Amino acid sequence: MDNTVLKTTTAPDPEPELRELTQQFPATPRGARLARRLAVRRMEEWGYPSASDASCTVALLVAELASNAVRHGRVPGRDFRLRLACVPSTRTIRIEVSDAREDRLPAIPEALTADDESGRGLLLVDLLAIRWGTSPRVPVGKTVWAECGAP
Repeated sequence: MDNTVLKTTTAPDPEPELRELTQQFPATPRGARLARRLAVRRMEEWGYPSASDASCTVALLVAELASNAVRHGRVPGRDFRLRLACVPSTRTIRIEVSDAREDRLPAIPEALTADDESGRGLLLVDLLAIRWGTSPRVPVGKTVWAECGAP
């Protein structure tokens, strides 16, 4: 009688693939709204309901970054680009908004008063994002990116 013990091993589940959306939008307030709506729709497709914390955070980050691209990064005749990526291995969602202005980098205002009508968008980004920053866009412009958690 053979007393050989057979060992069976199962291969680990393959790493889920990167899920990504990239889309150009007109550098208008309507384009910024469309970017936010498309991001929420894509989050739903990826399994994050529109009322979930992750989806609401992404919606706010996309709205702020897209609005800034329209308001401060607009070059006549040039669109802005949204890239949304869900990275399962790090459980993060990365939002990138690229515009054609390389000379106007985002900065959090030093001091705001109750009477200021704008200037709080990057404060919101800073609070909601795990991290955020900028990088040059080739051939011209900049990309402002933010990352948030994706449970």
